[in-house]
Amino acid sequence: MKSSYALLLFVLLFSLYSSASSASSASISKAFIQCLKTHYSQNSQNSNPISQVIYTPNNSSYTSVLRYSIQDLRFLSPSRTKPLVIVTPVHESQIQTVIFCAKKLNIQVRIRGGGHDFEGLSYSSPNPIQFVMIDMINFRSVDVDVANGTAWVGSGTCLGELYYKIAEKSSTYGFPGGFWATVGVGGFLSGGGYGTMKRKYGLGADNVIDARFMDVNGRILDKESMGEDLFWAIRGGIASNFGIVLAWKLKLVAVPEIVTIFAVKRTLEQNCTALLYKWQNIASKLDRDLYIRAELLTVTHEGKRTIQIRFKSLFLGGADRLLLVMKESFPELGLVREDCMEVPWIKSALFFARNTINESTQVLSNRSAIPKLFYKAKSDYVKVPIPVEGLEGLWKRFFQVDDGAITIVMTPYGGKMDEFPESALPFPHRAGNLYMMFISISWAANTTVVEQNKRLDFIRSLYSYLGNYASKNPREAYVNYNDLDIGEGTSCKEASLWGVRYFKDNFKRLVRVKTVVDPDNFFRHEQSIPTCTDI
Repeated sequence: MKSSYALLLFVLLFSLYSSASSASSASISKAFIQCLKTHYSQNSQNSNPISQVIYTPNNSSYTSVLRYSIQDLRFLSPSRTKPLVIVTPVHESQIQTVIFCAKKLNIQVRIRGGGHDFEGLSYSSPNPIQFVMIDMINFRSVDVDVANGTAWVGSGTCLGELYYKIAEKSSTYGFPGGFWATVGVGGFLSGGGYGTMKRKYGLGADNVIDARFMDVNGRILDKESMGEDLFWAIRGGIASNFGIVLAWKLKLVAVPEIVTIFAVKRTLEQNCTALLYKWQNIASKLDRDLYIRAELLTVTHEGKRTIQIRFKSLFLGGADRLLLVMKESFPELGLVREDCMEVPWIKSALFFARNTINESTQVLSNRSAIPKLFYKAKSDYVKVPIPVEGLEGLWKRFFQVDDGAITIVMTPYGGKMDEFPESALPFPHRAGNLYMMFISISWAANTTVVEQNKRLDFIRSLYSYLGNYASKNPREAYVNYNDLDIGEGTSCKEASLWGVRYFKDNFKRLVRVKTVVDPDNFFRHEQSIPTCTDI
């Protein structure tokens, strides 16, 4: 009887709390929207009504606007806190208005670009907080200046859109961006950003030469007016920790009119373990024009499960020269002329984004072209080759889950990356790294909660195993593959646990910059740079 009464009391109290919380959220949302309309009408000269870019859960379009750029579908879960209000600004003055009203009403602001945030923090929260979201989807202008080899790019542009616009103007310019065409330029660059040409030209952020940036007071700054420290911080230290980048000025890079690509698959039966061990030793030392990554997964071939490694490559040159380089550096792979495809650079972007060259490159501009998944991902850096016995232990673990569920992509370093000191940008993972690992596990929409949790436990166990071979003190991680498993919190003590893993010694400088430019810690989330005066 007592237990039934206690249960009834709990349900009643929870219902009252939920009702009060909903009423409070509705009240704050209403006050925020009223502030937006009033402040905008009184202070903006822009003719675009702000009411046309405001969405609340009461709007029929709210859900579709929220879902459109969510790339990891697990964050659609009802347990995640969603924005009180979504604003999709079409003009800078509308962003200034959002900042003004959010500060006035003490509401958090989160900024979404392409929606590839690995923890969904740009558009949701695992905690019961109140926040509004600025969706930069309308800031997608791309102005390519072929004569000067530069481009101004809106922060809401996706990488595929950027590549397509560059190729429209020139067949001999490209940009060292990432693989996934739907990744937002803003998030990509503000975390450093790597791709197939990093061994030749460095990171995407290494090729940023200016920016239009809005600070916590709504001021619009450029490289000169924001100062050296802030310009350094937004190129690798996650710009949304400090304010909002409206547009980036990029230095384009030279590419041949024809490049060569290949994807060669090898299994255990084809000696893939020995090939991967050799790859670990030579991939970071190859000709800078040559990028070969290794993609690891399980497949079933002729009724037997096996490990498959796909060696996927971009070579900035023709097939004949590539074959000479491979014969000298990696003859064990057995690359032959029939494996090679000579294509324009833009087709190589399509190849890495879509695993094909038989589509129109215009698909790179389609923000819905890449399938959305349920997944969890992590990152690691490797400085010493994993021994053969370590790889064999990895294969045993791969066989514990279904084919295709677990994927590891090993992407080589070396070349240009070795020339930058760790402090050049907040991104510190430079000389000394052989390669980086992207570790991902996925599941289907109809997967049970029990099975989802098993897969999450599996990737954490796999990550623990890889700790035997990954970087140490700290165990480094890539901030664009953000991972709440390594820590969260807004205090300096909490943030230092994960901060040094993303940024190493650069974390201290980032904290100092943050404390100066955003002293009240307005721009924050579960894994943001904190403000501190004693660091």
